[in-house]
Amino acid sequence: MTKNRVVGVIGLGHVGAHVAYSLAVQGIADELVLVDQNQQKLQSEVQDLRDAAAYLPHRVTVRPGDFADLGECDVIVNSAGKIDLLRGNHDRVKEMDFTIPAVRSYTEKIKASGFDGVVINITNPCDIVTRELALGLGLPKGRVFGTGTGLDTSRLLSALARQTGIDHKSITCYMLGEHGNQQFAPWSCVSFRGMPLDKWAQTDERFRFDREALQKESIGGAWVTFSGKNCTEYGISTTAARMVHIVLHDEKAIMPASMELCGEYGESGLFAGVPCVIGAKGVEEVVELPLTDEEKAKFHACCEGIRHNMEHLKEL
Repeated sequence: MTKNRVVGVIGLGHVGAHVAYSLAVQGIADELVLVDQNQQKLQSEVQDLRDAAAYLPHRVTVRPGDFADLGECDVIVNSAGKIDLLRGNHDRVKEMDFTIPAVRSYTEKIKASGFDGVVINITNPCDIVTRELALGLGLPKGRVFGTGTGLDTSRLLSALARQTGIDHKSITCYMLGEHGNQQFAPWSCVSFRGMPLDKWAQTDERFRFDREALQKESIGGAWVTFSGKNCTEYGISTTAARMVHIVLHDEKAIMPASMELCGEYGESGLFAGVPCVIGAKGVEEVVELPLTDEEKAKFHACCEGIRHNMEHLKEL
């Protein structure tokens, strides 16, 4: 008998609700266990998803739960947050004042449930909260990781596709470092099915563009979305759903994620957005790109920025 794929979602705000919807519509999960402190919101989201499930081409079970119910999950997506903290202040670090105490309040509850799967964190600041979850849960290395620069990379892919006319599925690129304003694009690693960007630029003007402008567009994409709807939903939910699919199917796919660095890229003691091999055990390997010296310096500067932000943990 085939085992049900059970996925838990913590936090049913704009992001968490869309993650649950993506998992249901794409048939990634057979069963969804939803957890939120607002019981009325929780019941409403469960009802809405059940209404949608009736017309899906596959069977999906949706039910409300508590932290004690998460022990039966294969994957948990953590998306608890307070998006209102970003109004008028485009700095994800500001969210720490709410998200760090929130995560600390329920890590022991998740442990007590007997959970022994993979945790994917969305909650911001992603790199710092992912580290907090990993320390609190004590799961084996790689079993807790974050969406990190996965979403930011999709923004760069989209920008490159529009600029060059090449489909985004034929482009390899990454945003690295912090899931925040300090991230950057290592242009030396951009290729189009194996053909480096610099090679294309020698003969085709479509590839001779303002790289700094495209990087800025990728970093600022979140705030373009946020400015008109006071949240982000579709991009991040699809990013998280893709990661869940990779884990449940043990794909060994390479995708940018926020992962603990233990000497990779010359950094240790923090989580940052880097390419990772993801499978059934979570992040199974950090992929070290052949960065230029300039790009290495940018990465280290970005990591120093994350460490600086981590100092605020002492005050919480």
